[in-house]
Amino acid sequence: METYIKEALFLLFQFCFIIQLYYLVNNYSRLAGYKPLEDLLPVTIPVSVIISARNEAKNLQHYLPFILEQNYPDYEVVVINDCSHDSSDTVLEVFQEKYPHLKVVTITEHDRFKTGKKFALTLGIKAAKNEHLLFTDADCMPGSANWITRMAANFSPSAQIVLGYAPYNKRKAFLNSLIRFEAVKAAINYFSAALNGNPYMGVGRNLAYTKSLFFSAKGFASHMHLIAGDDDLFVNQHATEDNTTIELHPEAFTYTDAKSTLSSWYKQKRRHFGVGKYYKNEHRRMLSIDAISGYLFYVLLIICLIFSFEPMLVLGVFIFRLILQIVIYSKTFKKLESNDLLWYLPVLDFCYYIYINTFGLLATFIKTTQWK
Repeated sequence: METYIKEALFLLFQFCFIIQLYYLVNNYSRLAGYKPLEDLLPVTIPVSVIISARNEAKNLQHYLPFILEQNYPDYEVVVINDCSHDSSDTVLEVFQEKYPHLKVVTITEHDRFKTGKKFALTLGIKAAKNEHLLFTDADCMPGSANWITRMAANFSPSAQIVLGYAPYNKRKAFLNSLIRFEAVKAAINYFSAALNGNPYMGVGRNLAYTKSLFFSAKGFASHMHLIAGDDDLFVNQHATEDNTTIELHPEAFTYTDAKSTLSSWYKQKRRHFGVGKYYKNEHRRMLSIDAISGYLFYVLLIICLIFSFEPMLVLGVFIFRLILQIVIYSKTFKKLESNDLLWYLPVLDFCYYIYINTFGLLATFIKTTQWK
């Protein structure tokens, strides 16, 4: 009986390895070969940059000028001051005096009516005068003065959604490396899916779509009751092979600081994972199979080594997968300016699959009720 159990575990280990191999070769290799356009195209379509901010006075003071001073001929910046009780209103008033293309939408707190980010964004979209909308957060800094140009260049009569990349700033801490690694893995997943004609998500820190798409889809109406999902769930419901493009030039990145404590990161990820169960069935299956097979791969690897069942063969499989990851990831991580993380790939990859399954399970049972 013991022999049969060991053989079954080893077969399951091999099966998980094959699934992981499929994701690496079939899903991710195309992104490794993708080359963003280097030339800066002359783009003149009017753009509205939309930022929802709640109690973000400090971040607005620091980052908003980089958005207000973009090298772009025709754009406005719409900031929704969402029930802030800090000095956000004062900061925005000062900026309005200096920058005529800044528009402020103010939401005030109501005792019987609690607003969320989706409500704030909806008001901002309605207030925007332009058809092409570009979204980011108050704590984000564009990678260059050409951020709007790079993102807007992807719009076309058919392309109504542009998926951008929003990396975290590098800090000397293991948690920072893990958060950055998770962001890179998420980006690899959703950029690869988009390139393979099956887009399923984007991140609101760097995302663009048209106003007509938003209103034809009735905005966030189908998931307004959820605290999160203004970015990924909206894209999941409305992105198609024909209407979605990606932008991966470093000048089009938007940077932000990662959470510095486990508790704050847990709160953030609990909110994000909470909407995953509302994705389309095919996307839930795709993400779940990758997460579970990666988790079981490491669990079974450890079990096989502890009980000395074909240890050399098991280690050989692990090393082969690791080498293949490095080969495929090296180009992609370089594109995403995260090459330093490859040095810690075995540890970060192991921690990634542990945490993604843990957070995913917790998010199924715990409800988040506020976005800020």
